[in-house]
Amino acid sequence: MPLDPGIAALLDRLDAAPAPRIRATDPGTLREAQSALAATLTPPEPILVGDVQEGTVPGPGGDVPVRVYRPGAPGPVPTVVFFHGGGFIAGDLDTHDLVTRRLCRDVGAVVVAVHYRRAPEHPFPAPYEDCLAVTRHVADHIDEYGARRGSLAVAGDSAGGNLAAVVAQAFRDEGRPLAAQLLAYPTTDFDGDFPSRAENATGYVLTAENIDDVQYLYAGDDPAVRGCPQVSPLRAKTFAGLAPAIIGTARHDPLRDEGLAYAEALEEAGVEVFVRDYDTLVHGFLNLFPVSAGADAATGELFAELGRRLGGAA
Repeated sequence: MPLDPGIAALLDRLDAAPAPRIRATDPGTLREAQSALAATLTPPEPILVGDVQEGTVPGPGGDVPVRVYRPGAPGPVPTVVFFHGGGFIAGDLDTHDLVTRRLCRDVGAVVVAVHYRRAPEHPFPAPYEDCLAVTRHVADHIDEYGARRGSLAVAGDSAGGNLAAVVAQAFRDEGRPLAAQLLAYPTTDFDGDFPSRAENATGYVLTAENIDDVQYLYAGDDPAVRGCPQVSPLRAKTFAGLAPAIIGTARHDPLRDEGLAYAEALEEAGVEVFVRDYDTLVHGFLNLFPVSAGADAATGELFAELGRRLGGAA
């Protein structure tokens, strides 16, 4: 399938300035580059929501910064804890502000965006532990957030999709209910052999070399670490009892097949799954909806599906 025209134009622009090797680049430089790209994609006027507040939540390594978005609708609403992408290295509350604003507006939910510690300064398990700590805190203090009990979800894109999946598994193991998990183009198996990694190795924003680098910086090269379910959720012993999942992948993404494999594993375990593989899109499409009609439609569909499972605003 051909690329969405808006994404094709963006790729032409990115190809004009090839990115350096991640493993050999200062993480601060990588973060500045992602922030600069996000700024070019952000419309001049933000998506309006009812209220946005900065805060912190206690975590195992100190306070974890969060940004809480509240919809304009009164009364109890669902709550979504969101983990940003960025290869476990880059990404922050600002790079995904447009995404979390739209999530808040479209779903009619309080969205708690989490700025977890990042590799390489803080490799696994630090990001996972921060995300789990914030989700536990929100669940234990739900009246301070959306206040609708039974309507708590986790969500994330790319590395954040991985973190959402492993937090959902932890909540299942702890007997804590989640109403849903939204996983956008997640990485689910660090050492898996997936055709899409070769098929889409170059030319589509995320490369196979990028994946090798960020996964090494996050989890090292010990197979026991890389293969544990908290790093590779597709390696879990069982998927039974997990929260209903909304999974979106992109045809032109090296991570496509492991996202689809995770959806299949959940379905085979009896988990309710809504899965879409978007033919004309690339990795990172949640951030690309301002410049791509296809990304806009895909983002809208995934958020609408999450909203249906959470019941939207009261």
